[in-house]
Amino acid sequence: MARPPAHLDAALEQLTSSLAQVEGRPVDPLVAPWPEVESGVIKLLRGAYLADRPEHQLVALGLAAAFGQRLAASDGAFWFPMRESPEGVMLGFPDALLMLSPFASVTDALGRAKLARLDEVARDIHRALGEARFAPAAGAPLRLSPQDYARLFDPAFLQLARLDRRRLDELWAARPDQLARDLRDALTRAGGRLAPESRAQLEQQLLGSLGRLEPARSLGEQVERAPRLAELLADLFAGVQHTGSAPDEFWEDAVLPLLFTGAPESFPPLDAEEVRAAQQGADPLLLFLDTVPYRQPAPDNAVLGVFDVEQVGPLHPRLGLGGAPRMLSVPRGTLEKLLSGFEPRAVASALERFAAYLSAKAGKPVQASEAGKQMQDAALALLGELQATVSTDGAGSVLVLRRLTEAEALSDAALAPLRQALQGPRIILAP
Repeated sequence: MARPPAHLDAALEQLTSSLAQVEGRPVDPLVAPWPEVESGVIKLLRGAYLADRPEHQLVALGLAAAFGQRLAASDGAFWFPMRESPEGVMLGFPDALLMLSPFASVTDALGRAKLARLDEVARDIHRALGEARFAPAAGAPLRLSPQDYARLFDPAFLQLARLDRRRLDELWAARPDQLARDLRDALTRAGGRLAPESRAQLEQQLLGSLGRLEPARSLGEQVERAPRLAELLADLFAGVQHTGSAPDEFWEDAVLPLLFTGAPESFPPLDAEEVRAAQQGADPLLLFLDTVPYRQPAPDNAVLGVFDVEQVGPLHPRLGLGGAPRMLSVPRGTLEKLLSGFEPRAVASALERFAAYLSAKAGKPVQASEAGKQMQDAALALLGELQATVSTDGAGSVLVLRRLTEAEALSDAALAPLRQALQGPRIILAP
């Protein structure tokens, strides 16, 4: 994105207007020296920056938008979605894999009462980019896009998984050196099932991260120091059943609503607008989800419209201390009730009957497009996997919601041999 998203753009516009009011003259945050901008910001804050005050946060968001646009002008920076960041986006750069949160930089500078600190950050970035541009490299120069950064860093995919509670407890109680030995052994036993490049990357990522933890303390005592590592190890050591991964919007707007809707025997009357949408080629699945009521009411104030927010939490109490957790423990009650009577073939049949119903009301054949058919097949496949994941003894397992980047989702299948080696029986040959 060349421009900041709408909420940052609005904050920048508000900041520009407010600075003009308190200074009695125009002050452009995009070009004015930071000390000059800071003079007006001090008047707007009326004291030290306080992160818990909404009006202070609005000023910081406006400054973040201005700082990001300055870096876009000087170093070709661009915005990309990043759901874990407070502002919902971050900055990336085309010439090097370098990521920056303008909001974090701004709040740090405001906390020091020194907006000129942003010039130092900009110089550091410019220096790093210069080194990357002139570093020797084979092939064409590296050019990264916002889509590349989103694929690598934005956790936009969701997966549900079942973890073995006993193995999970053993993981939290184990020391890093013990876990490192288990991983080395599992990598060896996985053998040719792991590609050489995957094995080398896993060794570097997992063993290197474990080596930076305190060896005398258990993993559970220090998970906040390496939350992503802890969540990955939880899946590797204790994950026993998984659904596929899909964008969170697909889960929230198609998969789970389809579960709530189920396979109705009859369909509600259609209004003129819905008939017109069918005549104009709207996919039957989308109209089905939009017009057919849920067979059971969805919980209020629920994560993904399913999980009671008060019963959702980090997998380990200390995981919440290391930033927003990507692996959350979720209750299974609502899902168990819905999935107990779920029949994928019955739902597919209901969708066929609904398409015929639409055709009769529209006065012309209404069929799913190729994209709509793929969406329907993917949603039903995910619901089948969800049924297999949830329908088990709950006493010995934990149901979790995993948030993944696109790159992590695509590479998740490559971890299966390591997961199997870690959890499978070990054959010890006696002399």
